[in-house]
Amino acid sequence: MVHSKDSESESWVYGCARTASSVCTHFICLGLTVFIVLLSRPGTSLFSWHPFLMTLAFSLFMTEAILLFSPHGSLMKGFPHKTKGRVHWVLQCLCVSCAVLGLAAISYNKHLNGKPHFTSWHGLLGLITVCVVGVQSIAAVPLIYHSLAKGWSLAKLKRYHAASGLVTFLLGSTSLLLGLCSAWFTAAVGDYTWYLSAACPALTALVIMNQVSSAYTAKKRFQS
Repeated sequence: MVHSKDSESESWVYGCARTASSVCTHFICLGLTVFIVLLSRPGTSLFSWHPFLMTLAFSLFMTEAILLFSPHGSLMKGFPHKTKGRVHWVLQCLCVSCAVLGLAAISYNKHLNGKPHFTSWHGLLGLITVCVVGVQSIAAVPLIYHSLAKGWSLAKLKRYHAASGLVTFLLGSTSLLLGLCSAWFTAAVGDYTWYLSAACPALTALVIMNQVSSAYTAKKRFQS
């Protein structure tokens, strides 16, 4: 009986911690996005659209798309899974659109200024990330229209989608982090602000990794 109460207490504390971390993640991804908007002032130059759109894509839309399925911090907790899936797909489409536009903005800006393309780790990884997130979104269509993937079980498709989605999210987070190391950002902020900004994608990535891994670990435990 005592052991049971201890287990329930630990479970309650763990649940509260998960809820708190998920709620904080909402504020972190929104806060970083707003900060980059204020810093870049989109529309003041062609370059200004790049950090704005990329942060919107990977810090806000993609993070919120994944958090929709969080059992502790979803903004659509009371909605059916199918509805969450549709909204997730919409957010991912917005993510891809912003990412492509952000890539186009920086590419055209470099072209106008006669600068070489994709010469930094940020540029190379950013290009790879945009390509991967596009493929990931297209590959997710059979999850909505299952008839397109004959011979594949829906459970297996979801498992592959979650795994590849996590990799894609980590690529996006790393690209954001490398972007914060750029000459533009480091010249615009102080040391403390930089460390605080860099902590945002890092902490968000940890929460998302925990969410995805916990979800599928729990499913395996339930199935066994």
